[in-house]
Amino acid sequence: MKKWLLPLLAAALFFSLAACGAKEEEKQSAENEKPKTEEVQKEAYPLTLKDGLGNEVTIKAKPEKIVSLMPSNTEVTYALGMGDAVVGVNDFDNYPEEVKDVEKIGGMEFNVEKIVSLKPDVVLADFSNDKAGLQQLKDAGLTVVAVPAASSFDAVYDSIQFLGKVTGTTEEADKIVQDMQKDLAVIKEKAKTIKEEDKKKVFAEVSPAPDIYTAGKGSFMDEMITVIGAKNVVDVAEPWPSFAEEKAVALKPDTIILTYGYYTENAVEQVLARKAWQDVPAVKNKQVFDIHSDKVVRPGPRLIEGVEELAKAVYPDVYK
Repeated sequence: MKKWLLPLLAAALFFSLAACGAKEEEKQSAENEKPKTEEVQKEAYPLTLKDGLGNEVTIKAKPEKIVSLMPSNTEVTYALGMGDAVVGVNDFDNYPEEVKDVEKIGGMEFNVEKIVSLKPDVVLADFSNDKAGLQQLKDAGLTVVAVPAASSFDAVYDSIQFLGKVTGTTEEADKIVQDMQKDLAVIKEKAKTIKEEDKKKVFAEVSPAPDIYTAGKGSFMDEMITVIGAKNVVDVAEPWPSFAEEKAVALKPDTIILTYGYYTENAVEQVLARKAWQDVPAVKNKQVFDIHSDKVVRPGPRLIEGVEELAKAVYPDVYK
């Protein structure tokens, strides 16, 4: 029995070891093929790209410390999951809640010395920031990246994906854009149910009397009004034109949308009380609404919330 049992055991052991070896090779092969996050991130940097001001900028590594000079850039950065890296923000930053505990670096005229002291890997700027100040930051050795300007939904998507590249969060950026597009598509479908003759005329007031400013062509508000199935009564080829009161009254809008209620007390009541506006349909029928300004002027993920808020104000029955 020993003569045939020992060879049999030896054969079983051989095949067992061979099988283990094969599994180990398969496992090792799978591990080699599977991309490692750290390796992928290392390969992405240094990253050279052209920013919103047309400057070629090189980012050496994934930013670990970020200063944001504009509230919109801050919102996007947090949405991308990079909030822990933000060490400095604009004085007017108010979203998300965490920014209240972040170092403030000033408003449009930012504090260069304070920003330099924070030693950021990247400073997220904007085309409207002080050019001399931005140059001072560059001269101090900081990497300054101007995020492309955005005044349409497509441009906002591009700016979010641009920030995704800068911060090494392209997957997160793509997800945010896809979610925004999906939500906007739902709104557009509902808008199709509104007949042409039922489309309301809307006047958007972004700054109150006596210096009234409104939303013209090329503004988020103009695109939003169109998207929800309404008509912007202001047909002016500039985003935020000043507008005389008598001109606004003559347009006889069905709905008036205000975007300054957070800093003007009783904004809606003030518009409803304007003597010269009493025959305007929107005032006569009390169709004056204040919506959150940040959601309709900041190029970021919350723009969709702004569209929803606008839609429910203008067409409450359609957008329940």
